[in-house]
Order: sequence, then C-alpha cells, then structure tokens
Amino acid sequence: MEKKSQSQDSQKPELDRRSLLIGGALGAAASVAPMTSAQSAPKIHAQHEAVQQPKSSHETHQRQGVFLNDDDYATIIAFTERLMPGAPGKPGARDANVANYIDLALSGFLSDQQYFYRQGLEGLEKHCQSQYQKSFMFLTIVQQDSVLAAMDENKASGFTWPTAKAFFEKLRVQTIEGLFSDPVYGGNKDFAGWKLVGFPGAQPFFTEDDMKNGKAFTREPIIGMQQSQTRARKG
Repeated sequence: MEKKSQSQDSQKPELDRRSLLIGGALGAAASVAPMTSAQSAPKIHAQHEAVQQPKSSHETHQRQGVFLNDDDYATIIAFTERLMPGAPGKPGARDANVANYIDLALSGFLSDQQYFYRQGLEGLEKHCQSQYQKSFMFLTIVQQDSVLAAMDENKASGFTWPTAKAFFEKLRVQTIEGLFSDPVYGGNKDFAGWKLVGFPGAQPFFTEDDMKNGKAFTREPIIGMQQSQTRARKG
C-alpha cells in the first residue's frame, strides 16, 4: 500500500470542512440555490507548520461594524477562515469578508448576542493562552485546527458560558450566513459565496437556455438586493 504524505493528510480536514460547510448552507442560508460539494483540492500552504502571521496584528479589511475591537476582529477573521478555508479558485471566509458580516450584525440586528460573543471570545483566548501561550490569530494552522476540534467536541478549556461547543456552533452558522447571505448585509464580498455555488441572485429575467441548463449559473452580472433596488429606482 502506498504511504500517504504528511501534506496530503493535512489537506484532508480543509477539504472536509469546505464540503461540510457548503452542504450545511442548504439549510442555513435562505438565499442560496441547491449546491454541490467543493471538488477542488484545498489551498496548499508552503509551510503548514509556519505561524499564520498577518502582515500586522490587525489586518486591513473592508469593515462596517463597530462592535468588535481590533483584536477580536482579527480573531474572527482567523477563526472563520479555518472553518471555511480558501482553496485554489475557491473563496474562503476571509475572501468573502465574513468577519465584517458578523461585526455588522452584532452592531445591529444581532446586538442581543454581544455578551455571548464577548464571553465566547474571552474563553477562546483563555484556552489558547493555556495551551499555546499565544492568541488564536498567531497560532499555526495545525494548532488552530486543534483548537477548533477541541471546541467542536466541547473539550476546550477556558469556557464557562457559552460552552466551547455552543460558541463553535454559533461561529459555524454565522460563517455560513456571511458567505451566502446577500452582500447588503456585509459579507459575501463580490458575490464570492454565490459564485462558489452558481447562484445567480435576483436576475430580472432568465433566458430559455438558462432554464434548460442544469449547470451552475455563470452569466454576469450577478445581482443582489442593492443592485435590484438601484435598478428599480432608475426604472
């Protein structure tokens, strides 16, 4: 039997996570058409054990929310990217600006979850400091994935309320929302999530060929709520 390389083994969790998260979006995102699992291989990291050091401790992102401080925002960027990692030709949570969706939501219609997030992020920081003496955003990819696994199994230390599992599930669901909801809510940047699954958005019409074609919709432009409202005002 041919022995698998370490790099091949390390790629499998990323591929599994992409497929699971995309499949889970069927029930979690109301604005998404039926989708298939990701087929491409996950992003290959030049050095899997290297620390994922951002260019600065606080990465520059298009940001509209005002709830998360800089450290918490960077943590959410890193955490959601491990939930939905980018792959060659396939956007991840970072590309889709999922952290901005979460921050904007917590600044508005999800403001009742602010304390939940404060406590959850505090528990995450305690666990990472206890295990690695570093914050989550500065851990290696392998270490970050170990943290996610411990949280998913509700075995991560540092959490009281919410539990590690509850905080993990909250971030998983809101990563799906940020990837596949309409861009007007702050995520799905440049329709990254919709392009991933071939969802056309609010098209004014579909051609006969569109209706007969069983393949993913690729014709530009993809139209979201903001573009639809602009067209309606001009019309």
